[in-house]
Amino acid sequence: MSWAWFHRFGSPPYFYWVAGKIAPWFGWPSLVLLLIGLYGGLVLAPVDYFQSDAYRIIYVHVPASWLALLTYSTMAISAAIGLIWRIKIAHAVAVACAGVGAGFTIVSLATGMIWGKPTWGAWWAWDPRIVSQLFLLFFFAGYTGLRAAIDDTDRADRASAVLAIVGIVNVPIVRYSVDWWNSLHQAPSVMRADGPTISWSMLWPLLTMALAYTFYFGWIMLVRARAEVLRRDRGSNWVREALTNEAAGARS
Repeated sequence: MSWAWFHRFGSPPYFYWVAGKIAPWFGWPSLVLLLIGLYGGLVLAPVDYFQSDAYRIIYVHVPASWLALLTYSTMAISAAIGLIWRIKIAHAVAVACAGVGAGFTIVSLATGMIWGKPTWGAWWAWDPRIVSQLFLLFFFAGYTGLRAAIDDTDRADRASAVLAIVGIVNVPIVRYSVDWWNSLHQAPSVMRADGPTISWSMLWPLLTMALAYTFYFGWIMLVRARAEVLRRDRGSNWVREALTNEAAGARS
């Protein structure tokens, strides 16, 4: 039964229909959570004793950093599923993740630089966490660039999947770089075995923003995956029928 469901979800028409139904359930909650998290972090959270209001950038920086790793992991797992079981929908999901993950990584690096200037006195430091995060961006860009360089979709799927799988080794390096090497980057204050060290008044907006980013990822990934499925199957009967039905529904 589970394998039948697995293969059914790999059907382009079925995936397109299901993704269209569940995408709004990610989109609207992400907007609500984003507004709550921003208000909690920028208005309700107290001023930090050491960093003053400069610390508030964590409410954008930290969730973007977390989601960059989550998105890459999702991309690599999807690419591996597509490579092993030859499920084209899995490759479509991986493609959808690439652009989103690159965006999260850019936001993470940019906000980190803005945060680093007042705290470290420099926009950039060759810190293990920062450098490994930069390599994450290179893997996202390499995945996208490799696909663009290969005209044949099947060959592009296989080659980019291998690159995505190889790049997964960088994910634990980013995650544990602060623990493994001497680092300017502050140590983890949320994901700790002995519990968070950040006060609840500062923590709840951060967790809310992380949840908002996660829901946003779910929404935009599904939207982009649906577009990728249409691109791959353009010209097929089911695509023409689906677009006709959607156009009719929009007019009614």
